[in-house]
Amino acid sequence: TLEYSEVILGKYGKEADKMVYSFKDKGGRNLSLRYDQTVPTARVLAQYQNSLPKCFRRYQIQNVFRADKPQKGRYREFTQCDIDIFGSTSPIADAEIIACTYFAFKNIGYPKIILRINDRQTLFSSLKSFSTKTADVLSIIQTIDKLDKKDKLSVLQELIKKGLSSKNANAALAAVAGAALTPNLKQIIEQSKLLGVPNQAIEFTPNLARGLDYYTGMIFEVILPEYPLGSFGGGGRYDNLINKLSGYNIPAVGIAFGFDRMVEAADELNLIPKENTGAKVLVTIFEDPQPALAAAAVLRQKNINAEVFPAQDKIDKQLKYANRKGVNFVLMIGPDEAAKNMVTLKNMQTGKQKTITLDQATDVLAR
Repeated sequence: TLEYSEVILGKYGKEADKMVYSFKDKGGRNLSLRYDQTVPTARVLAQYQNSLPKCFRRYQIQNVFRADKPQKGRYREFTQCDIDIFGSTSPIADAEIIACTYFAFKNIGYPKIILRINDRQTLFSSLKSFSTKTADVLSIIQTIDKLDKKDKLSVLQELIKKGLSSKNANAALAAVAGAALTPNLKQIIEQSKLLGVPNQAIEFTPNLARGLDYYTGMIFEVILPEYPLGSFGGGGRYDNLINKLSGYNIPAVGIAFGFDRMVEAADELNLIPKENTGAKVLVTIFEDPQPALAAAAVLRQKNINAEVFPAQDKIDKQLKYANRKGVNFVLMIGPDEAAKNMVTLKNMQTGKQKTITLDQATDVLAR
């Protein structure tokens, strides 16, 4: 969870560094909460490189922290899932990460998956000539990375504010938009397809920048068109990060998914199976709970797994509760049913309901 601030800060860029939680501990040491898992893992690789195989694959699932403004799909603490390959500069390693990412999302069941892909080297070569004393090429890239979140005018204004002339700001955007696939990126895409990633899932996006400074080559991110809440994961090649920490050259490529955002999307797209609690019927509670409690006792005596809603509440809330928990039937005994010594049994799968005696309901539930 904690790293020395000198390990964390300065690796992501000025924009990302602002979202790192940093503080002094009781011993006066500068510490930071883990912003991502890439930099801490690079530190571990640098520390234990002689004990690890030359080509090392790893996955990690852990919480990370961002000093961000909480909103839908954005959290100050969330679970991040990482996969990385260390020790290989081959485009096959890049393709492996891309394919693993695609199939991880596909196997969850998302209806459409788009992998936006670009090459950081293309961005550097396209934008290097526009750097100024107040805006180096990394700063320009960080601003251009906002094109998918802000309109073009806002991005232009930010570039001008950083010191670019209006002419050069427009020229910088035009240079990025006109970029073509590099031979390296073409090879990565072709090998990704050979690994099973469909052609329609890969989208060359020349303005994609990935705001973190440590990327050096291929970069990509995951988009779910049916749930337009931004990127669900992002990554790429970061060949120089371990060198910055240790002086040793260990190339690396990887991806990080935001697990909480993935779950949120899967839930709203109805991809998560309803929880099976074991209860076959939910007995609802009205203002007078006595008929419901007595009915629950009868059902349990007949070995029918019955759950009683814990308090009187609106009937629609009780029905939603049953639906969320995957309970197949709901038994209702409101004032009208109680007056007639009857119950209403609702089948949550079909939506049909009928008013019958408790004995008849017991027979249905016992089947």
